[in-house]
Amino acid sequence: MNIYMTVGTYDFLKSIENKYPSETMITMTGGNGALLLHETNGKTVFQKPRIYEVFESAGDIQNGSMVILSNYPVTDEGRPLFEHYFKKKAQSIENEQGFIAIRALRPKGSNTYAILTVWENEMSFHSWQNTLSISTQEGEAVENGIDTLPHIFESEPYISQYSIPK
Repeated sequence: MNIYMTVGTYDFLKSIENKYPSETMITMTGGNGALLLHETNGKTVFQKPRIYEVFESAGDIQNGSMVILSNYPVTDEGRPLFEHYFKKKAQSIENEQGFIAIRALRPKGSNTYAILTVWENEMSFHSWQNTLSISTQEGEAVENGIDTLPHIFESEPYISQYSIPK
């Protein structure tokens, strides 16, 4: 399964989504503009998308939800460790209150992995984040996490937040 992403204005991207009703496409909006996600085993209709291969997945992306797109620039050396860590992490998040879906995405043509999580609302996401923060304070995440492994990241991760209108 591949995911293709492109950006633009919400109205333009929504018109592309509406033009291909048989495809799995989701238009979302955020502080940085709008993003159109195309999830498929086939080819995309986008001209110059960001291309990812799904290496871990759970749940279905739904309208009326909140999306967190975490981007991680990973070194070549760090790729296997990063993927191993997020395969385990993806399985543990599935039982969290308010969790809807996750896509762990391997980049094709770049070094930046993307972890897309979908939540019922912002409160659910922050509640899960607070759980992680408590684990880190207790030493659990640092001892067992990827932040203790050398040469994993090429630069700082960054996060984008989107909402999927109903």
